[in-house]
Amino acid sequence: MKNQSFNYIIVGGGSSGCVLANRLSEDPKNSVCLIEAGPKDRSPWIHLPIGYAKTMWDPKLNWKFQTEPDPGMNNRQIYWPRGKTLGGSSSINGLIFIRGQKEDYDGWRDLGNPGWGWDDVLPYFKKAEGNDRLGEPLHSQAGPLKASSIPKKHPLVEAFKKTANLMGIPSTDDFNNLTQEGVGYYQLTTSKGFRCSTAVAYLKPAKTRPNLTILTNSQACRVLFENKKAIGIEIVCKGIKQIIHASHEVILSAGAIQSPQILQLSGIGPSKLLNQFNIPVIQDLPGVGENLQDHLQYRLIYELNQRISTNDQLSSWFGQLKMGLDWLLFRGGPLSIGINQGGLFTRVMADSKTPDIQFHLATLSAEMAGGKVHPFSGFTMSVCQLRPESRGHIRIQSADPLVPPKMLANYLETQYDRDTSIAAIKFARKLAQSEPLRSLITREVKPANVESDAEILEFCRNSGATIFHPTGTCQMGPDSNPMAVLDAHLRVRGVEGLRVVDCSAMPTLPSGNTNWPAVMLAERASDLILGKVGAN
Repeated sequence: MKNQSFNYIIVGGGSSGCVLANRLSEDPKNSVCLIEAGPKDRSPWIHLPIGYAKTMWDPKLNWKFQTEPDPGMNNRQIYWPRGKTLGGSSSINGLIFIRGQKEDYDGWRDLGNPGWGWDDVLPYFKKAEGNDRLGEPLHSQAGPLKASSIPKKHPLVEAFKKTANLMGIPSTDDFNNLTQEGVGYYQLTTSKGFRCSTAVAYLKPAKTRPNLTILTNSQACRVLFENKKAIGIEIVCKGIKQIIHASHEVILSAGAIQSPQILQLSGIGPSKLLNQFNIPVIQDLPGVGENLQDHLQYRLIYELNQRISTNDQLSSWFGQLKMGLDWLLFRGGPLSIGINQGGLFTRVMADSKTPDIQFHLATLSAEMAGGKVHPFSGFTMSVCQLRPESRGHIRIQSADPLVPPKMLANYLETQYDRDTSIAAIKFARKLAQSEPLRSLITREVKPANVESDAEILEFCRNSGATIFHPTGTCQMGPDSNPMAVLDAHLRVRGVEGLRVVDCSAMPTLPSGNTNWPAVMLAERASDLILGKVGAN
């Protein structure tokens, strides 16, 4: 493998990288190398939707990052799981099919990113989508990444829906419509009872192409330059350093944590930071690693007075046997769905023109996502603010690529974020205290004995956790934005032959789960790279 050369090198075999590997290798004239730090996606827990609870803690498949002590969270360190296998976080995530709001992408365009408005990105969302139920004009049933409906109604979700309806929130069967507001069942990134990661959807059909080379268990260290042109990547595989050359482009798709880390290790980033570690500065770009955004979630847990939760099925051998048989015989039941079934988007702030909070309703309860379920019948309402104002950063703390960077989200940094969080908790509790949902509830487990705004905010600081959506750390933007790392073609400013294609490129966080936006981004980037479309 030493000193091999390819047209394109893609660093990171995750949600965006698998898409790029497929699309760039469709033309047999293009030689493509995909580099992934983790192993192949062979674990059965990846492919079984409920296996999320296992992969959440598996160091072989998960980077298991920890943030710096966060002042907004009473100096707690927050656990940040990220996928470390083919498929990346799409192999370990919660499977939710959400695009975000039309206004999110029009906002990207209006920030000086031509070609990224809603009308521009919708064709790429549809190119990716293979929906089991929804079709034109907003959806497609022909794409590789499957979006499946939950086939069976659940009494808890039904009560949740009826309660929300009585509070003025309409039912919806499509959260990816032009109007996101509503309550209903999520569609999931599954197919016939199995997870449909980007490795399954995009990489599996392409992996036998002779012009595509896939390297697993290979850690990217830094981008190599000749003058200011990216010419390759230095990697470590089985403890041995190797050089891989790129004749056309190097594309970083390592995610919002590791793409900025690799740039900084390569001499692209804030010069003051790079000088601390004696890294020669190739290009002084102060925005590399800045503008970090994430969705902070709060888990409200309730005990039920009926044995209708997944806790009950998991707590008995008979329940587990039935779950297993449902999946083996029919590819149905809880094993085929995962954790969250019900969703809700609404507004809690007076100035919000579109939904500003999102619910994930889980038919089980545990102290944290992927944790051991409680011994009682329980469920969880997780609620998050969709468009936080708080900004954090990713910064290397060593020149050693095997040392994780410092991660600080600065959660709840702004008063608006604090006010929205308090309003979100109040709304969730009001929902739980209203009929018909209230009739199913024995007690509020979490938060308990919390009443005043100050107490609610303290609950947020003490128990809030990531919902796994870090973005923005290599934002695209116009020349007039000194913090913009990329142009609207996702090219790194000041150098040649280098792009970033993943959630770090997003200037602002989409209103919802980020997996599908990451796929859309890579679909459009593929056309940009191949010259099939320009930024208008």
